Amino acid sequence: MGTIYYGGSATPIHIEDRALAHLKVVLATKLRRGESFTVSWQHPEDEPRGRSTIWLHPSIPLRFVFDDPEPAVLSRQWIEELANSANSSGGIMLVAENIDTGPVPVADDAPQTVAVITHED
Repeated sequence: MGTIYYGGSATPIHIEDRALAHLKVVLATKLRRGESFTVSWQHPEDEPRGRSTIWLHPSIPLRFVFDDPEPAVLSRQWIEELANSANSSGGIMLVAENIDTGPVPVADDAPQTVAVITHED
């Protein structure tokens, strides 16, 4: 489980490492271009029902911390889906990775995870 530390917030945002790795690519690209945007997600089942949104701006400090010391293998499709949502008026909506179970062979140990986000107070 990775963590985003955003601005001066005392509430870290926890995101599954694989999802965070993909999100980081999109966030860094947009912020490097000087773009501001929102990131939204639905609360996980173990939290009160609802959703959260944060406003990202290049001048606000942002730090990514990953529990796994090895970088995740990235999915171009998932990055493109997140980037497309980032360019919409609603901003990025963090969604689970769509894993194609079609004819493309997948290694038995390939991660098939869902983005999980939690807040700590």
